[in-house]
Amino acid sequence: MPNKPKHNDKFLKGYRKDLRNNQTSAETRLWIMIKNKQLEGRKFRRQHSIDNFIVDFYCPSEKLVIELDGQAHYNPVSENKDFERDFVLKKYDISVLRFENKMIFKQPEIVINAIKSAFKK
Repeated sequence: MPNKPKHNDKFLKGYRKDLRNNQTSAETRLWIMIKNKQLEGRKFRRQHSIDNFIVDFYCPSEKLVIELDGQAHYNPVSENKDFERDFVLKKYDISVLRFENKMIFKQPEIVINAIKSAFKK
């Protein structure tokens, strides 16, 4: 594995665009809270690719990925894929925070505070 991941591979551009145009309601809600550097001045990208993975949100300055998980993630196959992705990202010194979709609606302040706590200060 190379020391640096490949970001936003042209091969995945169409997939990233499709995912941005068809966000879940939880992704839309979180994006409203973190876009335009409104979270302590950190820039986030949505549907950003790192190697062959497309992550929900990525903060380059913090090397931080945020993943929102709905029901589709709670089965052995998806859980294994998520574990594998997190393992690869960790090798690049990229942290991953995972939240259930419902937390974005029911406890947004907890989500935002957890993201801020992950910042390296």
